[in-house]
Amino acid sequence: MKHNMKLQPKYYNFMLNGTKRIEIRLNDEKRKNINLGDTIIFTNTSTNESFNTKVIGLLNYRAFEDMLKDFDMSILADKSITKNELINVLEEFYSKEMQEKYGVLGIRIELL
Repeated sequence: MKHNMKLQPKYYNFMLNGTKRIEIRLNDEKRKNINLGDTIIFTNTSTNESFNTKVIGLLNYRAFEDMLKDFDMSILADKSITKNELINVLEEFYSKEMQEKYGVLGIRIELL
């Protein structure tokens, strides 16, 4: 199955450059349809450029903070930002209440 997701330019580049190997999203109804082996097409929100990835792992957590305790920034985004900065960006999109309701999903990807 193919899925489409948009990324802000900075995170798009982190993923394309190979530093970001886990995409972090709310585990809502849309994300519950993602399975191992699926393809995700990531699109840059500024340029509409895109690339394909393969889902190689799915990680379920209660909240973003829990996930960030288990992984180094070198695979969640890039060493140039801190875990607190990443949590702040994620919570701009997904409130603590939404995290509590749905949980969060780490999508391990490999570039195709």
